[in-house]
Amino acid sequence: MNPDFWRGKRVVVTGHTGFKGAWLSLWLQHLGAVVTGYALAAPSSPSLFGLLGLQNRIHSVEGDVRDLRGLQALMKEARPEIVIHMAAQSLVRASYRDPLYTYGTNVMGTVHMLEAVRHNAGVRVVVNVTSDKCYQDQGSRRGYRESDPLGGRDPYSSSKACAELVTAAYRDSFFSEAHKGDPIVAVASARAGNVLGGGDWAEDRLVPDSIRALDATRPWQHVLEPLHGYLLLAEKLSSHGAAFAGGWNFGPGDENGKPVSWVVERIVQLWGRDASWIPDKREHAREAKDLSLDSSKARTRLEWNCRLDVEQTLEWVVSWYRSVDAGADPVELTLSQIMRYSALGQES
Repeated sequence: MNPDFWRGKRVVVTGHTGFKGAWLSLWLQHLGAVVTGYALAAPSSPSLFGLLGLQNRIHSVEGDVRDLRGLQALMKEARPEIVIHMAAQSLVRASYRDPLYTYGTNVMGTVHMLEAVRHNAGVRVVVNVTSDKCYQDQGSRRGYRESDPLGGRDPYSSSKACAELVTAAYRDSFFSEAHKGDPIVAVASARAGNVLGGGDWAEDRLVPDSIRALDATRPWQHVLEPLHGYLLLAEKLSSHGAAFAGGWNFGPGDENGKPVSWVVERIVQLWGRDASWIPDKREHAREAKDLSLDSSKARTRLEWNCRLDVEQTLEWVVSWYRSVDAGADPVELTLSQIMRYSALGQES
């Protein structure tokens, strides 16, 4: 990643009040980007957005991606060169409770974002962040590849597959060289799965997306891993355009795949202080037992790799929470992990 690329770049981040959005917004601001965020109020209290004081560090606008006019006004004001779309209803269980909101946010929110981009001639790059759950569950033991069928048996997964289809349709219909009169915009989607990191207090997120089956296996990665991938992808889209358009997986290797029970037990061990946990034995929404991504495309073409193994990831996560609990400054702490992560890339 080239830090100089981001200095002075005008970037809109939707969903900046969420967990991943807050990490990304602080990172971009640290790189010198001019960041404008557009999102609903922070989804939890406390929130990473609030602890980092992002409302004072970037231009933060409260709004709903289901509101086309509001999003268009935001784009007109911010005049972004790059849009990273992260606003979403991101939980499987919540999608069963309110499928209308889930589809409205994840599908029509994506439509609205792309419509706002279409009528803003300054945008050159769009990265739409979806999910590893956009793939049709085929019960496969191998990691899903970008060419695999899209689909979903629950509203959340289905909505993310739909968002992928919307993104591809807008790219082919409005943003390619074949369509004169419309702006040429390099558009890609980024698919990542279970991330862990300091500052996540959202519902169902100690074990993301309410995966409560203790033997369910997921590949775990620190939140900085996919965010690094999104930034690398945006840089390539800016310099090489359509050559890097399309879908991209950002997931760790199989060696980071661990059962939920292992992850929770290791967090308890690292935390100490007589910490313990009790499994939730209630019936929960169906999810795939095993889910992983094949990220060889990103490793080969973007030279992206996970820098932290699952043990290091959990150590960083527990260290973040324990440090904040002990009174550490959340901004300094979060930036220190960002800089430490960046330094790992320089060592490799």
